[in-house]
Amino acid sequence: MTTEVTQYEYDRIADRKRIDFITNVLKNQATPQSKVLDVGCGNGVISRHLGTMGYNVLGIDVSEKTIEMARSLTKTPNVKFATISAEQLVADGQKYDVIICSEVLEHLTDPSALLKTLHETLADDGKLIVTVPNGKGPRELFVTRPVLRMRKNRGFMWRTMEKVKRLFGYKGTTTQSAADNLDHIQFFSKTDLEKLSASNKFKITKFGKANFIEDVFPFSIVTRKVPVLQKIDCKVAEILPLQFTGGFFSVWEKQSGK
Repeated sequence: MTTEVTQYEYDRIADRKRIDFITNVLKNQATPQSKVLDVGCGNGVISRHLGTMGYNVLGIDVSEKTIEMARSLTKTPNVKFATISAEQLVADGQKYDVIICSEVLEHLTDPSALLKTLHETLADDGKLIVTVPNGKGPRELFVTRPVLRMRKNRGFMWRTMEKVKRLFGYKGTTTQSAADNLDHIQFFSKTDLEKLSASNKFKITKFGKANFIEDVFPFSIVTRKVPVLQKIDCKVAEILPLQFTGGFFSVWEKQSGK
């Protein structure tokens, strides 16, 4: 008997851990006939991964640039991409058994607007999978927020940091998205997510953890090149309380009533 080896486009172990969380939810929830929606799909990494498992996936994004890249990289006929908004799907009366909203809400001025739309688009017994950075986690506290402040001031520290990033090969895009603006403008705690879900008629039924400090500079200089350290860091995150994780993985279900 041979063991199937999972193929990933992601290099980082935390990214692979996130996509494994998503696929495990689908294995328990979806069938090959299920309709899966990947909202804010970016370059289509998650959509393609699910497509290789036999799922019918529609990836949508408002960025034509990322959708063009997603299409150019995709060979499986059961995965489609479109430059449309979730609101357009609601207008068309589309319903999906599983909706994935991975690393999207932190970029939105009004996350509730999207969640209200996804509530209408999700089948009554469907699952919404949401992943976001932990707004009070190590990376957001010690990297993201300070960098945003430095960039706003454009002072000596910002210029120095830019030189250091170029020296060590850091880029402004990610494997998941080549969009022009990847700024985080929302910083969610666990409580924030629970309140956000409840206010939009959802209930979070499961939480998962990402990593701990492997993507926090200056640790990231070493860990980004040493996968075994990333694996250890992800295991450390599993031991620590939820508030110490670098990112939240979560499963949301629709709630009936007003």
